[in-house]
Amino acid sequence: MLSLIRVIGSCLLALLWAHAAVAQTAWPDKPVKLVVGFTAGSATDVTARLFAQKFTEAWGQPVVVENVSGNSGAIGVDRVAKAPPDGHTLMWSGNAAITILPSLQALPFDPLKDLTAISTSLVMPSVFVVNNDLPVKSIADLIAYAKANPGKLSYGTPGVGTPQHIAGELFCHLAGIKMEHIPYRGANLTDVMSGVVPVGIQNAGAGMPMVRDGRVRGIAVTSLKRAASAPDLPTLAEQGFPGFEATSWFALMGPANLPRPIVDKVRAESLRVLADPEMQKKFAVMGLDLVGSTPEETRAAIAADIPKWAKVIRDANIKTGP
Repeated sequence: MLSLIRVIGSCLLALLWAHAAVAQTAWPDKPVKLVVGFTAGSATDVTARLFAQKFTEAWGQPVVVENVSGNSGAIGVDRVAKAPPDGHTLMWSGNAAITILPSLQALPFDPLKDLTAISTSLVMPSVFVVNNDLPVKSIADLIAYAKANPGKLSYGTPGVGTPQHIAGELFCHLAGIKMEHIPYRGANLTDVMSGVVPVGIQNAGAGMPMVRDGRVRGIAVTSLKRAASAPDLPTLAEQGFPGFEATSWFALMGPANLPRPIVDKVRAESLRVLADPEMQKKFAVMGLDLVGSTPEETRAAIAADIPKWAKVIRDANIKTGP
């Protein structure tokens, strides 16, 4: 991933060359739908709305977020994959449905053939949290508790095949413990707060506000390095799992054969959003790192991530059901 300095530099350079390309298209000439594959209030939804607001201001046409949740974002992706490639249906996509689910189930779309990559904009770790009454303050505590209380622990995630689900199953596999996976339709830590589900794994954007408010206890982040928004929260790599990494990224996508002038215009505006100091502050609070990749870089990352996650899923024997 690009560093913040490189991102800002690339944003400024891209804005210079993109101006001419943007001027060549009058798009959009009517409202644009920005499809999100998760529920309102999820990290995917919240970040999408920040971009949609800026797009609306820049283009003079409403850019409306449409939540099409289900199957870890795959229903929304399929909606976009089948949309006309005229730029009026775009997607703010997480990586679950595009890079992880292809190794878990048959999908009605091909991530590399049926979609146009525009730009990966943001990346964030997930956070392991526990109910405040659970006597667990670290990953070591969690492992010890699970071994002392077999069959009593469950963990909630935004859905089957999400980076959080894969992180949880990989962790259990490496730690030699069992926790029952409870999938939700998007961000949901209410049951962790109440103790119905004692452990939760969520995007930092959804989980960290509850950690800061003391409603749940954070015990680890899934990035290789500590998150800037939670410097006191250790990584799993620091707690006995070297190399452990399971992050989420958010990318702008469109249907296959989306015209290049539209692709360039969308990316150029997304780079302006990333270069905005006020937006950078908002992203930092949510634990997000800036990316701003090219369409080619985004597509290459997807092509590389699919076999990477396939190996993790195969080695950990991760299944979508019992």
